[in-house]
Amino acid sequence: MRFKSFISLVSCLAAVCGSSLAMAQSGENTYKQVCANCHATGVLNAPKFGDKAKWKSLIAEGQVELTGHAYFGVRGMPPKGGSPNLSVEGFANALVYMVNNSGGNWSPPDAKTLAAINNEVEARKAGLKK
Repeated sequence: MRFKSFISLVSCLAAVCGSSLAMAQSGENTYKQVCANCHATGVLNAPKFGDKAKWKSLIAEGQVELTGHAYFGVRGMPPKGGSPNLSVEGFANALVYMVNNSGGNWSPPDAKTLAAINNEVEARKAGLKK
């Protein structure tokens, strides 16, 4: 079973790394090009797109915290969803798209929210938050 999970992760990361991602595209497009590789199938227990029960506790963390943690990398998820060129804004918009299709009601991040997300990412980098 672990071998299958490893193969799924490798396939997921290969698909992500092979995709060319424009910096300013819609959350839906970013989801389809990057996030769906894992979140459509639940690779390594990733919450599946549309699974309200799985997303409920994650959504409850709040937009800034969840986005910052996920962008930094959390649990089995690699930083930036495995897409090294993905901006915080592009990542945040993809997460809004997933959340809003999985029981949440978030707005695309404004400048203030993006600044708070960046602060959350920097705090994680500095080891201030686990």
